[in-house]
Amino acid sequence: MGVLEGRVAVVTGAGRGIGREIAICLAAEGASVVVNDIGSSLDGKEAAAVTGEEPGSGASLGADPASEVCQVIEEAGGKALPSYESVSDFEAARRMVAGAVEGFGRIDILVNNAGIVRDRTLLKMTEADYDAVVAVHQKGTFNCAHHAAAFMREAGYGRIVNITSSAGLRGNFGQTNYAAAKAAIMGMTFVWALELGRYGITVNAVAPAGITRMTAGLSTGGSQGTGGAGEAEGTDRASGAGAGVPSVPADQDPALNAPLVAFLASEEAGYVNGQVLGRTGFAYTIFQTPKQVAGMWREGGWTVAEVGEHFHDVLGQYLQPVGMPAHPLLGRGPASA
Repeated sequence: MGVLEGRVAVVTGAGRGIGREIAICLAAEGASVVVNDIGSSLDGKEAAAVTGEEPGSGASLGADPASEVCQVIEEAGGKALPSYESVSDFEAARRMVAGAVEGFGRIDILVNNAGIVRDRTLLKMTEADYDAVVAVHQKGTFNCAHHAAAFMREAGYGRIVNITSSAGLRGNFGQTNYAAAKAAIMGMTFVWALELGRYGITVNAVAPAGITRMTAGLSTGGSQGTGGAGEAEGTDRASGAGAGVPSVPADQDPALNAPLVAFLASEEAGYVNGQVLGRTGFAYTIFQTPKQVAGMWREGGWTVAEVGEHFHDVLGQYLQPVGMPAHPLLGRGPASA
């Protein structure tokens, strides 16, 4: 008997990488899982947009990742259903959640993991690049949570785990769109924890890590946003389906994120609400809500000259490094989603 026995989970972007490992782990702990993945490339181009095929058919991209993960789960004795709905579409997200209820009778767990990347610096990023990434990450998280929370409220129980990112918490070069969406997900997590806690629903965020197809470009200096199938917050493990991923050090295995998510999805984690957690190597970490760490006060307020005179000695002592610290393996921002 696993910690999720009898529960029903929806995991978005679960065809590859981090999402795949989460779906398989939840199933191993007893949950029936809806595996959502539209079978897109990393930049969000669906098969239908390229060839006229149905999203999720995988014909032109060489795979049907949602069905593949379902097969893995079923072969291990679990229960799973594929979903090809796009989380960026409000009605499609409703259909996905309704499909979980229709197929398994309920929805207890939602993991908002789906994502795409279109990395460019600010001056090179187009409006379409920005809108596409925000639509999947930020709006997609809202869409899915909005529909799932209604069922959870009626049941008096629910677990929502939102996948955020160090890029949104600390910044990362070339990821204005991605960082904006991931920071917004952190903010939404705080709000929903306040709103939904009284209904027995917890809402937490996790900033995972791992070298996947989505993050592989960080180690090679290559461009992200192209490749094969999988709408996921990180895709293709080197040891799983997919190609183009370098050898993965043991502490960068995407599967290491899944046990933390499974715990947050369990009844045992009912006291954990409104938190932002993460992973670094073999360690799980917790972030503090942004808080005031210093202040300078003057009766009646300040002039510009007075601020300049005192800023360095008071507030300036607490300035943070810009962006994410260098990663010891990759030599730049850490390989975290």
